[in-house]
Amino acid sequence: MNENLRKLRGLMAERGIDVYLIPTADFHLSEYVDGYFKCRRFLTGFTGSAGTALVTAKQACLWTDGRYFVQAAKELEGSGFDLMKMGEEGVPELEAYLADVMPEGGVLGFDGRVVSSRMGQKLKEMMEEKKASVSYGLDLVGEIWADRPALSAEPVWILGEEYTGKPASEKIAELRRKMKELKATVHILTSMDDIVWLLNIRGNDVPCNPVVLSYAVVTMDELYLFINEKTLSGEVRAYLTGIGVTVKPYNDIYEFVKTYRGESVLLELAKTNFALVSNLDAGNRIIDKTNPTTLVKAVKNPTEVENMRRAHRKDGVAMTKFIYWMKKNIGKIPMTEISVSDYLEELRRQQDGNLGLSFDTISAYGPNAAMCHYSATPESNAVIEPRGLYLVDSGGQYYEGTTDITRTIAMGPITDEEREHFTLVAMSMLRLGHVKFLYGSSGMTLDYVAREPFWSRGLNFNHGTGHGVGYLLNVHEGPVGFRWKAVPERTEWAAFEEGMVCSDEPGVYIEGSHGVRTENLLVCRKAEKNEYGQFMEFEYLTYVPIDLDALDVSLMEKRDVEYLNEYHRQVYEKISPYLEEEERAWLKEATREIHVGM
Repeated sequence: MNENLRKLRGLMAERGIDVYLIPTADFHLSEYVDGYFKCRRFLTGFTGSAGTALVTAKQACLWTDGRYFVQAAKELEGSGFDLMKMGEEGVPELEAYLADVMPEGGVLGFDGRVVSSRMGQKLKEMMEEKKASVSYGLDLVGEIWADRPALSAEPVWILGEEYTGKPASEKIAELRRKMKELKATVHILTSMDDIVWLLNIRGNDVPCNPVVLSYAVVTMDELYLFINEKTLSGEVRAYLTGIGVTVKPYNDIYEFVKTYRGESVLLELAKTNFALVSNLDAGNRIIDKTNPTTLVKAVKNPTEVENMRRAHRKDGVAMTKFIYWMKKNIGKIPMTEISVSDYLEELRRQQDGNLGLSFDTISAYGPNAAMCHYSATPESNAVIEPRGLYLVDSGGQYYEGTTDITRTIAMGPITDEEREHFTLVAMSMLRLGHVKFLYGSSGMTLDYVAREPFWSRGLNFNHGTGHGVGYLLNVHEGPVGFRWKAVPERTEWAAFEEGMVCSDEPGVYIEGSHGVRTENLLVCRKAEKNEYGQFMEFEYLTYVPIDLDALDVSLMEKRDVEYLNEYHRQVYEKISPYLEEEERAWLKEATREIHVGM
């Protein structure tokens, strides 16, 4: 029996709550959350980064997406929670399930600070249809969590213009021009990556994401930053004052917004929590638009793009050294998923300007790699043997930018099926990286280029093909990405602009057997312009060899071989100058030219 679940149900009964909702979010609706906000994990035992729990007096359920089906099924065993596989046939959506189990006149409880305003309003309307109500001021999990970690309060620091390419004063002026265009008098900004990007500051309040727990309110004359003042040094305070920022205590935002009357308030309901929006006076006009900073932030300026090339060169050196080390030492020294992951992190930290990881490393051997977002634990930590496939999905934060790369490595003999899947994944990644398209195309236009090698064989992978990436920010950043169908909770709607950075990461996952994923980051740039319009293309940022030992060249078309050879020539050219002699000789062989019919 899950003792915490029992305690929660006891509190629900005391407070008159029929159904209680526990999402995965902080007060800023971030994708990844610090320890203080891991209520869903505390209650369910599920460690994945995405999922929503719903508890009634008789049943407890957890909804998560295809990345986590295998992992969640294992971790929920004995927890008292049933797994709801989102998007699968016969599985009710959370809203439909809620409507079914909520009794007439009942009460839905949740912490309105960790539920988006858009979702909160939808839930409120659903409850009204059931003659039920919502109670959004309840952090019931927090009440039973005796050893809950404290809110993070890491020091804030300034990111210089040699990295940002643009002063904060200019970004703020551009934002105000956009507010004027939208006829907004007040802009409430709660997404932390937007705030730190706007002000050219960084912090460490979310693991792997260099952001700062903060809210911002912008008017035509004032800019208020709500933040834990203990995180600000004298230098940072002076800097913020110099760009027109007034600092206020972090939690004061909820009372502060009550003071606005008759204003036109610009905010993004999907990114602003329900409690905050509920505190706005009804006399204000809400302008629900994507935060103007979102699109501008996604288009990296020339300084940022050049810096990201440097960051990926450093990261490529660390990754190449890692693959060389694994190939050389497999079967000679003990290796586990955790030990090799630790070694890769050590190699990254040796690179100048490295600030740590950009997300928790996915280090997965054999069947564990079939779980897209697997995280090795002492209990699951597999020994890596001189056979089969090992997958590592990892990234670093550097002053020069954020990296994200996946490589799958043959540790020795592999099966024909593993070899086929590895080859299809490599073909897919390279084809998408070489696509040319007319300006105006989004990731939904282009995704088929990556999936065709799989779909033509009756295969698929249950995740997006790519996501936008921030600049020394969140490794997952809107508003671009590659996916074949619209997903309501994703915001990857934008057409590709020059300077946008996106991942390219197809995969194949065979439960109980193996998983393969190969990932490069791409930056969009202009190609030729002619009578048909402006054509666009991608440039690789990632340069790390693709394992030729796992390849079946007979499956590849001539263009696939040319793409791989071209890529490997660039890998050797960019990475070899930074390697030791033995490593360089290995890389020469690892990037050798291959030929159709090999």
